[in-house]
Amino acid sequence: MKSEIIIKEPVRTVEVPGSKSLTQRALIAAALAEGDSLIRRPLIAEDTRYLMGGLKQLGAHIETVAEGLQVAGTGGAITNRCREIFLGYNGTALRFLTALVCLGRGDYVLTGEERLRQRPVGPLVLALQSMGVAISCQDNCPPVKVTANGLKGGRITLADIESSQYVSALLLCGPYTAKGIELTLEGNIVSAPYIDLTIGVMNDFGAKIICSDNRHYMVGTQRIYTGCAYDVEGDASSASYFFLAAALLKKTIRVSGVKRKSAQGDIRLLDILEKLGCRIISGETWVEVSAPDELAAGDRTFDMGDMPDMVPTVGILSAFRKGRTGIVNVAHLRIKESNRLAAMCAELNRIGIAAHELPDGLVVEGGPTHAAAIETYNDHRIAMSFAVAGLMTPGIEIADKKCVDKSFPDFWKELAKI
Repeated sequence: MKSEIIIKEPVRTVEVPGSKSLTQRALIAAALAEGDSLIRRPLIAEDTRYLMGGLKQLGAHIETVAEGLQVAGTGGAITNRCREIFLGYNGTALRFLTALVCLGRGDYVLTGEERLRQRPVGPLVLALQSMGVAISCQDNCPPVKVTANGLKGGRITLADIESSQYVSALLLCGPYTAKGIELTLEGNIVSAPYIDLTIGVMNDFGAKIICSDNRHYMVGTQRIYTGCAYDVEGDASSASYFFLAAALLKKTIRVSGVKRKSAQGDIRLLDILEKLGCRIISGETWVEVSAPDELAAGDRTFDMGDMPDMVPTVGILSAFRKGRTGIVNVAHLRIKESNRLAAMCAELNRIGIAAHELPDGLVVEGGPTHAAAIETYNDHRIAMSFAVAGLMTPGIEIADKKCVDKSFPDFWKELAKI
């Protein structure tokens, strides 16, 4: 029998920042656009600051205003004000700017912190080489060195890629190539919803993309980006920690700034919560989660290839649910800000939960937990997910609380509300 959800206390409301994924895509389009853009409700965090710094070096003028970010576009005329562009831990920015600098002229070096220099970029480098770019990297990873002379475009095939960001990087630059881009995807494609996010932003800024079967994309050069006012949705990834808190604490929590009908793939965490017995209601600018007295028990397996950033969240959910949970199709998490599969298993073990890695995921056995000091591996998603575990288990302490600044600087303030 399904547990009845009875709301016994006031609804708690939290706010999440603008989507990191949408903010970064909008910044690229605005920086390349003809004219000025206003990006409203953007995420201002460590990652987006690094991207903005790189775009400023390439000629875009970006200013913080009351409503968000005012961007004066370059019209595709990329400058070369500084040879090296340092991007911290921001893998998205590294991949996007690797393609973008190829539109310019002269020498560029793209690099970052040690972990960023361990994250792959090789398939994107090979694709750009096939278009005649003088570009190289070290053992498939940054630093990336480019001698740019414009990007001619052409036909490209990417197969079995470990990051959809390669696709997004090429598509975003497509309108400014000499002859457009015809891109074909083969084999396994991870994080596919992020490609849809890219196409949505490109359309909002006036570009034209033809897509067939989510495998074949054509971007012409007749319609470049035009400056516009762009509203950034709230971040579904950031919202996930409060959806998780509602499910575990048996509290009703409303997250403002997000909507269920979103192109952000991570909003699909709500589908998993519903399958486990939670009630979801939503409006145009909020989602509310309530939980039953006990989450559905038993063995479950979730394919999370389209929402890999939700694996730490679901890992914590699984720790407090009766039964075994398998999380599959996420081998590419080993090349994120940390090796997230190894990190999750190690830290779940540390709080008393049996967890082990699979070739493409992990298995978690729900059970009793105990206090522990959590190593974050400088990974914001490890920190935030285990912070929610700390609401359930006294004595769970997060070693490096500052790492959440990468994507959600106000996380601890919002968490305190519940």
